[in-house]
Amino acid sequence: MDLTYRRADRSDIPVLRGWDEQPHVIASDPDSDWNWEEEVGQDPWWREQWMVLAEQRPIGFLQIMDTSETDYAYWGQNPPGQRAIDIWIGEPDMLGKGFGTNMMTWAIDRCFSDPGVQSIAIDPLLSNTRAHRFYERLGFRFLEERMFEEDRCRVYVLSRSNWAERLKRSGP
Repeated sequence: MDLTYRRADRSDIPVLRGWDEQPHVIASDPDSDWNWEEEVGQDPWWREQWMVLAEQRPIGFLQIMDTSETDYAYWGQNPPGQRAIDIWIGEPDMLGKGFGTNMMTWAIDRCFSDPGVQSIAIDPLLSNTRAHRFYERLGFRFLEERMFEEDRCRVYVLSRSNWAERLKRSGP
C-alpha cells in the first residue's frame, strides 16, 4: 500500500486530537500537549507538519524542524544544519506494517535533499525500547540521554554520511 504525504492543516485537528487519545500514542509521548489548535496551520519556515495517508485514509503524522531555528528552546543551542523529526502512526490497525519505515525514509530523504543539512536528531522516550531498535536499524546512532521537559529521552543522530553509506550498502 503506497503512502501519500500532504501538509497538515486545520481540518486535520480532530484526527490528531483523536490519535492523542490512543494508548500507543500516549505511551510514546505521555506528558505532551501538542496544542494542535495553535500549531497546525501555522507554517513557520523552520517547521513542516505532514499528514500521512494510506489509500486516502490518514494514518500518521510527521514533523520536521530546523533545531537551530525553532521559536522555543526544546533542542537547546544547535548549529545550523541539523533537523529533528517527530513521527507517529495514529491508527492502531496500521502499526507493524512497515509504514513507520516508509515514513522515516521519506522524512530523512526530505531532510537530506537540502545540501546544508548534515544531521537529523530524534528523541524517543528512554522507556520506548522498540523505538530505539527501529531508529538504530535506520542508522541512527545513540548520542546521549537527556531530559526534555518532563521526559527522560534517548537522543539519536543520523549523519548525512551514515545515511549515504546505508543507501550504498542497500543499493539496487
